[in-house]
Amino acid sequence: MTTPPLVAFPGQQPHARDVNTASLCRIGQETVQDIVLRTMEIFQLLRNMQDRLGKLQEHLRMLSVLFRKLRLVYDKCNQNCSGLDPVPPEQLIPYVEDDSSKHDEHLAGQTRPAPEDRREVLEVNKKLKQKNQQLKQIMDQLRNLIWEINSMLAVRS
Repeated sequence: MTTPPLVAFPGQQPHARDVNTASLCRIGQETVQDIVLRTMEIFQLLRNMQDRLGKLQEHLRMLSVLFRKLRLVYDKCNQNCSGLDPVPPEQLIPYVEDDSSKHDEHLAGQTRPAPEDRREVLEVNKKLKQKNQQLKQIMDQLRNLIWEINSMLAVRS
C-alpha cells in the first residue's frame, strides 16, 4: 500500500517517490524518540538549575548567618572596649626609623634615653649588622656551591 508523496521535513528535500507505511512508522518512531530524548534533557537541565539554585540559596543563607555572627562579635568588642581610652592607630603600628631622623624628629619632644641605654642599643645594632653581613656571605657561598653542583650534574647527563 502506498501513500501520497511525503511533505518535506525541515532540512530535508521532498521525495518525489512514494513512501510506504512501514517507513512512515519508522520515521514517526524516530521522531518520538527524539522528542522524548530532548524532553528528558530539558528536565535534566531544569533539575540541575534547581540544584544550583538550592546550593546558591544555602550559601546566601550561610553568609547571612555569618554576617549576623560578625555583627555580634563587633558589638561585643565595642561594648568591652567602651571604657578604654582611644589610642591613635599610629601608636599601635611599630615604626622603624633610621639613626639620622631619630635625633631630629622622634626625640624632639620627648626625654632622652640614658646614655648607657643608647650605647647598648648602638652596640646591639652594630652586632646585628655584622651577623646579617655574615649570613649574606654564607648565603652567597651556598648559592655558588649549588650552582657548581648543578653545572657538574648537567655535564654528567
